[in-house]
Amino acid sequence: MAAVRPDRARLAVWKFSSCDGCQLQLLDCEDELLELAGRVEISYFLEASSAVGRGPFDLSLVEGSIASPADVERIRRVRRMSRRLVTIGACATAGGIQALRNFTTLREVAAAVYPRPELLSSLETSTPISAHVQVDLELQGCPVDRRQLLEVIAAFLQRRRPVVPAHSVCVECKARGTTCVLVARAMPCLGPVTQAGCGAICPAYGRGCYGCFGPAESADTRALGAAWERLGARTEDLTRALRGVNAWAPAFREGPPEPGRPPSSAATGGRAPRERRT
Repeated sequence: MAAVRPDRARLAVWKFSSCDGCQLQLLDCEDELLELAGRVEISYFLEASSAVGRGPFDLSLVEGSIASPADVERIRRVRRMSRRLVTIGACATAGGIQALRNFTTLREVAAAVYPRPELLSSLETSTPISAHVQVDLELQGCPVDRRQLLEVIAAFLQRRRPVVPAHSVCVECKARGTTCVLVARAMPCLGPVTQAGCGAICPAYGRGCYGCFGPAESADTRALGAAWERLGARTEDLTRALRGVNAWAPAFREGPPEPGRPPSSAATGGRAPRERRT
């Protein structure tokens, strides 16, 4: 085994309740990953290696939501041994698809899936990492964009703030010359309230945005609800769409405000800061 260079930052990648898709984005970096390996010591990354390094770690990337009692204790240990902690993906930043159970009861959901639900050891809710420990940066997406992931790691190594777009998917549609499916095709789309990062893939292929990258900073679900209503969609249709991938993101989980009710800060884009300094 080669000796560890003392000048290299120590990187750890952790999985909680998730599908592993965001970790695979890092592995899919291919050539960039080889260069990255020359800049950092990848000390803990079970998706890629069985080698288990001990903390402390300079940077921890965390995928997945907190969905079990064991997850709660484990994320606290990860936080204690991490100088910087970055959550990656919809599960880690907004509870993920599994957070749909937060709108019902665990017993009801488990009974529909498992023959012996009483054997499960699970929390009633699926929540983002930031609900349990201090998070230094949240990187949205389902999965995250690998270019943004590399930018975050590069920014950490260069001791600067990462350059991650704060605009909505609509800007990406305009940048690639895609005709607006909401206006031109009367097709329900979450693009106006969704964080950019995917490259507006769905609208480019004639589909409405599914909101995979979570709420944009200026997400106005009330205005989008009015636009959907003009297309014949019901309020519950938009609420269901918003709760799809990023179910527990504050701006999405509440759905559009009811007529006559003032919107909350979450419904108008209010959310925790993307970056927190420690």
